[in-house]
Amino acid sequence: MTIKIRKVKEEYGCFSNMHNTPVTWNGQEWRTSEALFQALRFSDIEIREHIRSQKSPMGAKLAAKSRQNQMTTKPLSDQDVLNMELCLRLKFTQNEKAKQILLSTGQQYIVEDCTTRPRGSALFWGAKMVQDVGWVGENKLGKLLMAIRTWLATTTE
Repeated sequence: MTIKIRKVKEEYGCFSNMHNTPVTWNGQEWRTSEALFQALRFSDIEIREHIRSQKSPMGAKLAAKSRQNQMTTKPLSDQDVLNMELCLRLKFTQNEKAKQILLSTGQQYIVEDCTTRPRGSALFWGAKMVQDVGWVGENKLGKLLMAIRTWLATTTE
């Protein structure tokens, strides 16, 4: 079976960065891992704080996008992937419920399902289902989640 991440209100919605799961980093609470992830693309403390102050994960994403020319981490770069991994590790070590849901998936394949929106960075972080082919896309988010699941399973046993 494949675990599909699509919407935050679905069964595995807590795997999405848009899910309302707070994380703490450097002594500050962030409403979502998405807000922290977007902020980590900047070195300017004021921009980071502006992103952190947004009320929704989409607001944080839009606040970052509006300052794209000031980003110090290039979107979809190796550093961007490392930042995503940090955000996910924080999320799943600081939130027991989310951690247990991730561990409950066992060895199942996890994919951010972008079949209905295969544009922009979607096929980098996720993948789309193509009939007679399977999942097409890099699925970096799903791969990171599966790696973190393995790490959590070996550190909690």
